Amino acid sequence: MERALAVVGEEERSKKVVREAGELAAGVDAELILLTVIPQEEYEEKRRDIEESIRDEDIVYTFTQAEQDARHTARDVADEVLDGIDVDYDVLGAVGRQADTIISVADTEECDHLFLAGRRRSPTGKALFGDLTQEVLLTFDGPVTVLLGDDN
Repeated sequence: MERALAVVGEEERSKKVVREAGELAAGVDAELILLTVIPQEEYEEKRRDIEESIRDEDIVYTFTQAEQDARHTARDVADEVLDGIDVDYDVLGAVGRQADTIISVADTEECDHLFLAGRRRSPTGKALFGDLTQEVLLTFDGPVTVLLGDDN
C-alpha cells in the first residue's frame, strides 16, 4: 500500500475506518487521502432549503460551498481520530453519486487501497453490504477494506 483512500462520514463506524486506515498507512509509511462525498440529492435539498429559508435571490448554496463543507467534515474527523498517529494525509470533498465519485477520486489520486464503512443490517448479525459498498467492491481494481458496524 502506497496511497490509500478512506471514505469519511460523521457516523461512528466511519471514524473507526479512518482510524484503522490511518494506523495501517502509518505502519507501512503510506499516504492517506480522506474523502467525504455529499450525495447530489442531499446537496440539491440543502440548496433548496437555504434558498427558501433566506428568500434572497442573491444568496445561494453553491456546488463549491458544498465541496468545502465536505472537506470540513473530512478534516474534522481527521483531527479527532488521527491525533497521535504519524501519518501524512490530505482531505478532499466532493458532491455527486457516491460510488462513481469514490472510484473516480481513487483513480485520479492513484490510490491502491480503499477503506469503507459497511453496515450490519440483520438482527442476527449477518453482514450484508449496502449498494454503495457492493458497487465499490465490484468496481475498484485493488484491495478494499470494509469495516462493518451497526446502523445506529
